Amino acid sequence: MGQLQAGIIPVTAFQQNCTILFDSEDKHGVLVDPGGDSDQILNAIRSNGITIEAIWITHGHIDHAAGAMDMKDALGVDIVGPNEADRFLLDSLVSKALKYGITDKVRNCVPDRWLNDGDTVSFGSHIFEVLHCPGHAPGHVVYFNRAAKFAHVGDVLFNGSVGRTDLEGGDHAALINSIKTKLLPLGDDIGFICGHGPGGRFGEERRTNPFLNDA
Repeated sequence: MGQLQAGIIPVTAFQQNCTILFDSEDKHGVLVDPGGDSDQILNAIRSNGITIEAIWITHGHIDHAAGAMDMKDALGVDIVGPNEADRFLLDSLVSKALKYGITDKVRNCVPDRWLNDGDTVSFGSHIFEVLHCPGHAPGHVVYFNRAAKFAHVGDVLFNGSVGRTDLEGGDHAALINSIKTKLLPLGDDIGFICGHGPGGRFGEERRTNPFLNDA
């Protein structure tokens, strides 16, 4: 098998980092957080010759999960994640779309498998540990590949910032605890992709992120 690679497709007005994780040799992989703009995502998958084996969701907010059911139908694959604590968010995507004035097609999301802390998910030889990291959303999970020293952290941690906690189910203390007890101990050399904007490394965030300055 080849190396783990990642491609980012910013989608919707939220500019959410829909991500394709794939093997560099056989081009099999997974789709992480398809929040919308399904045609754009499908074009990227097909133009790069990638075979998607599953859809992974980090958490239940509309910008990360609104397009999941359309992509499931288009690709014929299962939706995996997040933790079941986000069921109420995934059940209310349509009503949230109305609230935000989103006119694109949005469907409530029904995962085929919920994830718990300590679970593993994989494609090919690429194994990811599941870390339940509540705070931004109660069911938020992070996908960590120990061999590649890589994590997809969704909206838990950002380059120079952390996830907002003023949305339904948010808890700032829980978020900071998730970062300090689940993510930073993985090591300073862990690279990450986040839900919006550029990624980074845990060590740089530990040293310079103003929200973690006593970590």
